[in-house]
Amino acid sequence: CVYEAAVQAGGRVKPLHVFATESFRYISGSPTIEESRTAVESLCRLTLKAFGMPADIPVKVKVEHIEAKKLLGLKEDDHFILADDLEAKMGLIETEIMKLKENNAYKKELNKISGRYKTYLAIAEARAWTVPEVINNQIVWKPMGEFLTEEKVQEKMSSGDSTPLLTIFREVEANYKKIEGDHYLLELSYVKWNLFQWAMLVSLVGVLVTVSIRNMTWGLSITFISVIIQIVNVTLRVLISGRAPITNMYETVMFSGLGGLIIALIIFALRRERIYLIAGLALDILCLMMMKFANNMLDPGISPLVPVLRDNFWLSTHVTSVILSYAALALSWVIANIVLIKARFFKITKEDYKYQTDLIYTCIKFGVVLLSAGVILGGVWADYSWGRFWGWDPKETWSLIVLLVYMAILHGRYTTWIREQRFVPLVAGAFMSVMMAWFGVNYILASGLHSYGFSEGGAVFLGSFFLIQILVILLAVIKKKTI
Repeated sequence: CVYEAAVQAGGRVKPLHVFATESFRYISGSPTIEESRTAVESLCRLTLKAFGMPADIPVKVKVEHIEAKKLLGLKEDDHFILADDLEAKMGLIETEIMKLKENNAYKKELNKISGRYKTYLAIAEARAWTVPEVINNQIVWKPMGEFLTEEKVQEKMSSGDSTPLLTIFREVEANYKKIEGDHYLLELSYVKWNLFQWAMLVSLVGVLVTVSIRNMTWGLSITFISVIIQIVNVTLRVLISGRAPITNMYETVMFSGLGGLIIALIIFALRRERIYLIAGLALDILCLMMMKFANNMLDPGISPLVPVLRDNFWLSTHVTSVILSYAALALSWVIANIVLIKARFFKITKEDYKYQTDLIYTCIKFGVVLLSAGVILGGVWADYSWGRFWGWDPKETWSLIVLLVYMAILHGRYTTWIREQRFVPLVAGAFMSVMMAWFGVNYILASGLHSYGFSEGGAVFLGSFFLIQILVILLAVIKKKTI
């Protein structure tokens, strides 16, 4: 079995290595299931069970919800159940799913456990992925169980081949490349290079350099390097998927981090203020860390588009405008919290405090303009896709709430109704409305016509964010060290 072999799974062609790591990450939360073997080796060993070959692989199925653990007889600190043990309890899970009328977190977890087990079973029965076979100079995709026949193996062995399976897959790979080319291998480079992790390290260095060195040239240069690395990786993802990289939560976080950093550079070019670079790099690092570590929330896999998203013009205008607006508003949030913490634990003059509120005000103006454009374009797309401009869908409603919140802040600041001492805490708190529109609708409400972007596992993250932000605001408002 070779990791570069082309397979068809999940509605698209991908390298076998990518399919193996995605499958095991879905089943167990880890890209590998055996420490001593690669994901591809484990996948092949597990698949060969369908052909009667022994493969004692203790596959673990991830279980997260406490009620699901009780149902399966697990302890609270247990996070997995062996697939062989789960087999006898699948009937119990399916019965429990049928009993639950409300589509709550418990029911969703049971459905996910069922899906994970079925994915494991499909691999063990050699039907999870299809293999390209050339017939009359055309590619015909066959399930692994149908493709790998005893006759093919015996033919290779009779010719003295000691590794018949490896030879068969090498021939499949070579034949596919002759007809279709090797474009699919771009995804293998995308996965192996892991450029977002390198970008995170560069951005961390950029923050340290920008804060510690007075000369802005070094910090600016490092920031540009981080931007270039991320643009290269985003471009690779676009070439692989053939669409704009903004169709799920992972991609919106990815795009907002890069977009926020670019917006910070644009505003820095206009205002020449160091704090914009610091805020842009800080936001970028937060987004990249979420992409790296929040695997339960954000799925890095590349999936085919659902029908409503297949118009790339609207996908590239409406969603891009909204995500860039969130990025600009996130910059205002980062700067607001920097000012709050600085005013609480250090000393800041009234003139500096007033000046930095003006810097925050600039970010909000960028965000409101972009969000207004995004909401209007969303209405046009809604009419094109669903036959109505506005339907009070949760996503639509919360995007409008965010727009009204920030327009009220802009108006209050412009008319001096909101003074500097109130403005900064309000901006920090207002970003909670963005987080609700961005993450809350997806992770908590999980309803409406925008369900193609929904994910699971972020309720604790969002609750923790709200709690920490409220504590920071309260701590800052109680006492500020202004002189």
